[in-house]
Amino acid sequence: MDAQGLEVTGSPEAVALLDRAVGHLVRFQREVVEAVTGAVEADPGCALAGVLSAYLALMSTEASAVAEARRALAGIRTDPGALRPRERAHLAAAEVWVAGEMAAAGTLLRELTVEEPRDLLALAVGHQIDFFSGDAVSLRDRIGGALGAWTGDDPLLGFVQGMYAFGLEESNLYGLSGEVAARAVEAHPEDVWAIHAMVHTYEMQGRVPEGVRFLRAREANWTAGSFLVVHNSWHFALYLLEGGDVAGALDVYDRVLHHADSPDFALELLDASALLWRLHLDGVDVGDRWTPLTEAWGRVLTPGYYPFNDMHAVMAALGAHDLARARELVAALEVVVAGGDRATTGWRMSRDVGLPVCRSLVDFAAEDYQAVVDGLLPVRARLHEFGGSHAQRDVMERTLVEAALRLPRPELARALLSQRLGVREASSWAWGRLAGLRASGGDQTGAASAAARAGELAAAVVG
Repeated sequence: MDAQGLEVTGSPEAVALLDRAVGHLVRFQREVVEAVTGAVEADPGCALAGVLSAYLALMSTEASAVAEARRALAGIRTDPGALRPRERAHLAAAEVWVAGEMAAAGTLLRELTVEEPRDLLALAVGHQIDFFSGDAVSLRDRIGGALGAWTGDDPLLGFVQGMYAFGLEESNLYGLSGEVAARAVEAHPEDVWAIHAMVHTYEMQGRVPEGVRFLRAREANWTAGSFLVVHNSWHFALYLLEGGDVAGALDVYDRVLHHADSPDFALELLDASALLWRLHLDGVDVGDRWTPLTEAWGRVLTPGYYPFNDMHAVMAALGAHDLARARELVAALEVVVAGGDRATTGWRMSRDVGLPVCRSLVDFAAEDYQAVVDGLLPVRARLHEFGGSHAQRDVMERTLVEAALRLPRPELARALLSQRLGVREASSWAWGRLAGLRASGGDQTGAASAAARAGELAAAVVG
């Protein structure tokens, strides 16, 4: 039996180590690698240990990790026919993910969760697949459908609530998300995913000053060596930018997001790229930070495998003024779309969203702002289909607004900013852009009012 009362094939030592690994997994602790390796070594017949090892590789979103995942599955020393149905379902999910069908893996894990709602491994991995594929409904309902099987005195309930809170936030249920995230953080202060859900909630509500206070008060919890240190630091840097603290945001970049000792992890490189691109849109000179970043992307990227990464790699190349490299990446995506494996999730993402977005970024660098508008507007409502969160995809919303301002297409820029302020009035960035738009149209009174509101909001962040 595992910690959730489910039967597991494997020796007692291997099952105990597997439980420990799953505990580290939901805490995003790096020790998960050591624990799952120990479980595999203790008993290669513990199929779920081998599957978790494969999942860890695949969750890197890097094509180069697929070989590692294959080795992990090949190392399972148990006849699949002797496995329990739950274990066979996990093995099937890992196998289709290895084959490039990430969305299909998510579907299999969702079906498993209906049968075994206390399978924490299925919940945690399926939740990450929903995140990678931008499926907000499943991000919420996969966990919501299992919550009824978790009692209030279950020691791991808080981690399930933390996942649920993020799904609620991505479904725009911000009030409920904040309530659930608060309960999760109270239950487990070290739950960096619940902290992450609360940070998203504050951002999407425009409650940035509260978000800053929240992160500062819990700094010891979210900076303690988890896999989410870079990502939650990125969120903190975004908060600082809302306060106009460019120097503070760059300090976070240099200390945490990317520096000489940073590993080449795609999920961390995209945070670094996204922060610098926002600064680029604001006309901030970030010095020589772009070149090491685009070089790092060159070491890990396989275009078309996970197009959300491709977008950020193109940003890095353009930031480094390497237009040729950016165009090479777009050309590689065109090859994928024309002749790639249509059964894979990466192909569908590339065709529907990744390629148009990357083309639009290159058009932006070439100052063909009409092409940017023409490329982004048709896919704007579908950006979620190639992964990430509201906060992460917002970089393309900002790119579209900036293109409309530079064309200039004042009526389009006005509509986009109005839409944003309608759902997030407390956005210093949007008010600042609106102030410039009004000034360019000769409305000095309106410009002064918008500028004052932008300044008021920024001052509240850094005050």
